Amino acid sequence: MSSSPNRRRLVIGNWKMHGTQAGNATLLDGLRSGASMADDRDVAVCVPFPYIPQASTLLQGSGITWGAQDVSMHAQGAYTGEVSAAMLADFACKLVLVGHSERRSMHGESDKLVADKAVAALGAGITPVICVGETLEEQQAGQTKDIIARQLAPVLALGAQKLAHVVLAYEPVWAIGTGLSATPEQAQEVHAFIRDRLAGQGSAHVRILYGGSVKPDNAASLFAMPDIDGALVGGASLKAQDFLHIAAAA
Repeated sequence: MSSSPNRRRLVIGNWKMHGTQAGNATLLDGLRSGASMADDRDVAVCVPFPYIPQASTLLQGSGITWGAQDVSMHAQGAYTGEVSAAMLADFACKLVLVGHSERRSMHGESDKLVADKAVAALGAGITPVICVGETLEEQQAGQTKDIIARQLAPVLALGAQKLAHVVLAYEPVWAIGTGLSATPEQAQEVHAFIRDRLAGQGSAHVRILYGGSVKPDNAASLFAMPDIDGALVGGASLKAQDFLHIAAAA
């Protein structure tokens, strides 16, 4: 399937549980100074909850947007430790990660819960970046497409109207923080599979990002694949020049 000119490239930095106010200021200043590199694509950072106000202040007017790494499926109530989509919207968050593999594995998040969180984000006008991916054991057992199909099922069930406002991210668990990365051809095969599933719902235009040890030296080859519309960047997003290099490669 050829790349569509209607799918604008998107590069998102996921800081995970990293950051200090002083360190963030330096990083965000570096991103601001290089923001002109991102004029023809979308660039965003997903930061820890406490630093969302700082990101919203320092990135205002830069062309780089900001978001969160998780969201509650609940609108409000007695849910200690949870953060609602409305709270994120209060700080002008434009997107939020849902179903990241670390949330699925460490916090037991189900495919249904991930879809429910996506719906909560959409209800507040926030784009959910829905993550899917298989473990090394599942990949070695040839189960990649079965796992992806299972994870996608409740998301696809949301229907074309909601799917039009989501982003998907394929992140092979075996390539996250390991230094390993799927080859461009491996990633493309899974992205094409996801695209076909989306097409079955009339949503082939949805952007699909690749996440898993994306670095300046492999970004261009990944982005050359027709169904890879950008990247969800982990460790490299903590260094301004590395992240901007990846954004430029998109």
